[in-house]
Amino acid sequence: MRVGGQAEWLLEPADPEELHLAWRAAREAGMRVRLLGAGADLVVDDGLHAGAVIATARLDRTFRPTGVDESGAGDAAPFEASPDPRVAPAERDGDTRLVAWCGSSLPGLVRKAGELGWRGLEGLVGVPGKLGGALATNAGGRWGEIWDVVETVRVLTPEGEVRDLEREDCDPAYRDGRLGERVVVAAVLRLEPATTHEVQARAREFLLEKNRVQPVTEACAGCIFKNPDRELSEGRSAGQLIADLGLRGLERGAAIVSPLHGNFIVNRGGASARDVFGLIEEVGARVADETGVRLEREVRCWMADEA
Repeated sequence: MRVGGQAEWLLEPADPEELHLAWRAAREAGMRVRLLGAGADLVVDDGLHAGAVIATARLDRTFRPTGVDESGAGDAAPFEASPDPRVAPAERDGDTRLVAWCGSSLPGLVRKAGELGWRGLEGLVGVPGKLGGALATNAGGRWGEIWDVVETVRVLTPEGEVRDLEREDCDPAYRDGRLGERVVVAAVLRLEPATTHEVQARAREFLLEKNRVQPVTEACAGCIFKNPDRELSEGRSAGQLIADLGLRGLERGAAIVSPLHGNFIVNRGGASARDVFGLIEEVGARVADETGVRLEREVRCWMADEA
């Protein structure tokens, strides 16, 4: 959204071990700790944010599993990257998995899968986030969600312990990876063999459709509200409810409800976080008053005055 204040402490680990150390040090110091990826699906309040913000931008690494157990039947350590980048990869269709650290960008993962000709991530094309945040919120849309391809996720517990969880251990739901306070360190993604042409063509098709109906190139945080129960909303999405009430183009300061899609708020330049928060509250209240549908916020908000 290009709004927000300052972090009291900003930590930038470069690998999972440093992430673990930063997390434990901040927690042991009694600090509130927040994880920051690409800032997608997030609105940060103005002012000073006490505590530590751990940025995952340097944890942008994707590779293929290389470890094999003694029987030769499985992985010895699927999350361990080879120290030698010259290690020959497995056959393209033999092991269609990618291991990605939490700072891996979704556009980068979509591009890598397309180059390999592996299907499963193209529905996330145009989503600008990082893997960690995507797993926490189960990012996705009409063409699929990130948890559709997750085999295993490595997390840090609030106590600072490292745990590996299978997909069924988490039971992800709509816009919720159900990880609670656990922090994503990395994940193993299992894709499906296809062809480079097929995967890249599907990604282009999806991106063209998103560009047609969403302000994906503007300063925004993605969808503001989750889609409501279809029975309560007469089958209408959050964006349709907002558009039907004529709220597209509604302004507060330099923040505006996108004329292109009712479920996006755009910073036209110079908006404050309070402009955005106020617009979110106004839109939600008007939808509730006029339709009886109470929209649940999808975007996450960091308030500077939280304890």
